[in-house]
Amino acid sequence: MSPYLAELIGTMILVVLGNGVVANVVLNRSKGQNSGWIVITAGWAFAVTVAVYCVGSFSGAHLNPAVTLAMAALGKFDAGLVPGYVAAQLTGGFLGGVVVWLAYLPHWAVTEDQGGKLAVFCTAPAIRHPASNLLAEVIGAFVLVLGVLAILRPENLVPNSGFDKGFAPALVGVLVWSIGLSLGGATGYAINPARDLGPRLAHAVLPIAGKGGSDWGYAWVPVVGPIIGGGLGALFFGALFPHAR
Repeated sequence: MSPYLAELIGTMILVVLGNGVVANVVLNRSKGQNSGWIVITAGWAFAVTVAVYCVGSFSGAHLNPAVTLAMAALGKFDAGLVPGYVAAQLTGGFLGGVVVWLAYLPHWAVTEDQGGKLAVFCTAPAIRHPASNLLAEVIGAFVLVLGVLAILRPENLVPNSGFDKGFAPALVGVLVWSIGLSLGGATGYAINPARDLGPRLAHAVLPIAGKGGSDWGYAWVPVVGPIIGGGLGALFFGALFPHAR
């Protein structure tokens, strides 16, 4: 499998399982309706873990433009591959949104809450304050990239032992779960431009009954914030571990 196709498929799986758990919690007459934030954050953590297991051996399972750009900035990834990776991730995010729409097809018409329908596809702030919302996304992505790089250091996971490949994706899922539980309440913790922008585009074009707008005025925050935060996280990691490049 080409790394580009792997990133597309991996990001699609990520969004199908991650946005799928949001749909299960917020859409009317779903079996999981009103099951709450713990279910959503756990679902996203498991989504990341499954997606990384699926495609990690083919592409490294970035599944996130902020991670790809951060790795390139740190010299751990070929900058020439960045455009293809980002395009694949955005496409995978869009397709994942379409799959979730299909999976919950009868539930859109019986759900009156336009905000809830939008939340299935993309994030929104709990309190709309662009500067604070941007800062929250910067902090979340900073922790994500720093955490991923730190967790995968050889000192933590012995290379070629089997343990590094077998357990690393689960640890990344734990990291995402922690971010959601601790930092996710302000903005819904996009921490990933593809996870937000791709499905937001799907929301804009899909025939969803009574869906309302796609909140394009806010859409820049979950794109710009994670890119800034991911870059800062990579730089901080490089300063802490200068020999780990």
